[in-house]
Amino acid sequence: MTESLVLDVEQIKKLLPHRAPMLFVERLTDIVPFESATGYKAVSVNEPFFQGHFPDRAVMPGVLIVEALAQTAGALVVHSLQQEAAPAVYFMTIEDARFRKPVVPGDLIRMTVKAVRRRGPVFKFEGKAFVGEDLCAEATYSAMVAEPDRAG
Repeated sequence: MTESLVLDVEQIKKLLPHRAPMLFVERLTDIVPFESATGYKAVSVNEPFFQGHFPDRAVMPGVLIVEALAQTAGALVVHSLQQEAAPAVYFMTIEDARFRKPVVPGDLIRMTVKAVRRRGPVFKFEGKAFVGEDLCAEATYSAMVAEPDRAG
């Protein structure tokens, strides 16, 4: 069952170690613990990566969109664990990444993530990033949850 809970950026910062300019998920909704969630990222013209990617035609780097998908999944997993000390979540693989449409300043990215497998501390997710109804990027990726006393 979907929780009616909406996590804002301050609550997400309690789940993830990322901070600006590397925090790429600002809201989490449609949470089904350990299964799925929807994350959101408002893309601003002031993002530091736009200075070099590209000065004459600002486009969000695809690898950062995949990072945003992974952060959405990481926030879902850490929220689902409901542990006192938030564990670290580490990327392990990125598979089948596809970039379909550019993401530009002013876009609101809606990221749907769905768990496809869990083996112990390793989770595998499918993620899709949309702007409006347009699919912009998708990937399958896995990450490992580290025990809090071993993180860092």
